Amino acid sequence: MKKFFQEFKAFIAKGNALDLAVGLVIGTAFNAIIKSLVADIITPLISLLFKADLSNMFVVLRGNATFVAGEWILSEDAVLLTYGNFIQAIIDFMIIALAIFLALKVITKFSNKLQKVKDAIAPKDEEVKE
Repeated sequence: MKKFFQEFKAFIAKGNALDLAVGLVIGTAFNAIIKSLVADIITPLISLLFKADLSNMFVVLRGNATFVAGEWILSEDAVLLTYGNFIQAIIDFMIIALAIFLALKVITKFSNKLQKVKDAIAPKDEEVKE
């Protein structure tokens, strides 16, 4: 058992696992921000365009659905095809994918600029040492 923990400690010390854990935490926080953007900003704007809430878009395949006092009342045997939820999931995916793409573009751009600065400074450091 002691050897197992030593191997685990060595694995963690390599940095890859720590980088992965940090990436997971940041990714989770980023996901929460994007979900809020979609749910709180984009979905209401889409609802204004279609004059309906996407989550309320459905087709009754079996049974009855009656709209009473701003609420849908379904019969016990009702089966719904909730295509609005599917559309919402597609919108969520597209926005999350776009946000990740843009974040990676920005990170790559700054990484490349940082590397150019390091390359420009490196020869000057060597000249000073001589």
